[in-house]
Amino acid sequence: MVSLRVLSLASNVLFIIFGVLHAHFEIAQLISMPEFLLNVILLPVNAKRLAEIFRLTKQIEQATVESPISEWLLPHMHLHRYKAGDILFRKGDVAHEIVYVAEGRLKLQEIDQPIGPGELIGEIGLFSADKMRTMTVVCDTDCELYKMTDEMMYRLYYQNPKLGFFFMRLIVERLLADVRRGAIESGTV
Repeated sequence: MVSLRVLSLASNVLFIIFGVLHAHFEIAQLISMPEFLLNVILLPVNAKRLAEIFRLTKQIEQATVESPISEWLLPHMHLHRYKAGDILFRKGDVAHEIVYVAEGRLKLQEIDQPIGPGELIGEIGLFSADKMRTMTVVCDTDCELYKMTDEMMYRLYYQNPKLGFFFMRLIVERLLADVRRGAIESGTV
């Protein structure tokens, strides 16, 4: 898209120059040329679209795991409170929501890994083909958790494409951590 916009901008500039030279710098003749007027109108439009492409590309590059979940997701999530020992979901359960940990600590039971405030969980099961949970999650302490259904998240994705890149990077990071953990456990590292 960038190369097409640059080509459009270049053609707009060249047609404007051609119009000015063809009309011998006479304003009245320039204004009567539809090609000239069209390119004068299209030049700022193409420049604006090119700037939008660059801005969106930069925002997508910044959509890392540390991206502002509070800005993208929390306004659409619902607060739920849990007590220590409550099971949030079990391995094999159907995944239909993601969870953001606001306060407290969760534990991934199969690997005894803690999940603390500021972390998002449940995305792998949500995006998997079978929509099944991959681990059991238990509340280690009393927790305040924000939840969002998969349906709401899909709607948000259409409104904010950066969200897709955020989840893609988050899932890849988690899967790579699983691969590293498996390599350490098997002694190949």
